Amino acid sequence: MVINGILNINKSRGCTSFSVVARLRSLTGEKRAGHAGTLDPAASGVLPVCLGQATRVVEYIMLDTKEYIAGIELGTSTDTYDGEGRITFRGDPGGISLPDIQSALRNFYGIFEQMPPAFSALKKNGRHYYELAREGKPVSASPRKVVINSLEILEFNRPYLKLRIRCGKGTYVRSLAHDLGSLLGCGAYLKDLVRTAYGPFDIEGAVDIDEIEKALRKGSLDDLIYPLDFPLSHWKKVVLDEEHVLEVFKGHNIILNIDNPQVNRFCCAYDPRGGFLAVMKFIPESELWHPKKVFSL
Repeated sequence: MVINGILNINKSRGCTSFSVVARLRSLTGEKRAGHAGTLDPAASGVLPVCLGQATRVVEYIMLDTKEYIAGIELGTSTDTYDGEGRITFRGDPGGISLPDIQSALRNFYGIFEQMPPAFSALKKNGRHYYELAREGKPVSASPRKVVINSLEILEFNRPYLKLRIRCGKGTYVRSLAHDLGSLLGCGAYLKDLVRTAYGPFDIEGAVDIDEIEKALRKGSLDDLIYPLDFPLSHWKKVVLDEEHVLEVFKGHNIILNIDNPQVNRFCCAYDPRGGFLAVMKFIPESELWHPKKVFSL
């Protein structure tokens, strides 16, 4: 069975993102599968999994904003920045007030440089940081520019703090928890994490693996699959005539009438019957549009 589309998976706590993809490969028989945006084993929530030709749009999904509900425990720091690690510091959060937290959180709005955790899936010389860290080898991660669009305090019941976070690509909520604890002087770690949205995918529409298995038995998997262009729905769209369709299939650059191409650098191209044809990228030097990804569905 050939599957071209995206599943909005509700990853359960305790399993890896890779294991979710592996199980879906086994269940569906579709070998081309990949997820967008790794969730740590201790985290749960929205995990878009792309199948077939949809694997070619993973890179665009990863540019979308994510939303998390994060539970942070004040008073303790760990080497992994979550509850799985070794305790490295204990402090007293007794004097921390809500205004203290509100003031500290102002340091994490907008664009800033964040240090990734030593225990992360980032790689150095082909090996994951967490592998090196577990072996006691020094991991010298470099700070990375990240963006946090909003931080909302949902609950503060000392020492527990719950936040709603909207952020961009590459943001580590574990690092946010650790850095917040350092700023407050009492230490903190990420106790629990749920990803509630990723671009157009949200937790309300997410399904677990058991639901996928039931749908396959009933022959209703199509009801759960989102089309390839679903995560690109905020892009400009253009319908091509047959002549331009042929040019795109040949990989030729073409002229398109798209407003503000310097801003709208990508668009979705469709054939005259409405079929999703290609991801087009604007080339400023020639003012032409290049077929960056062409789909043969």
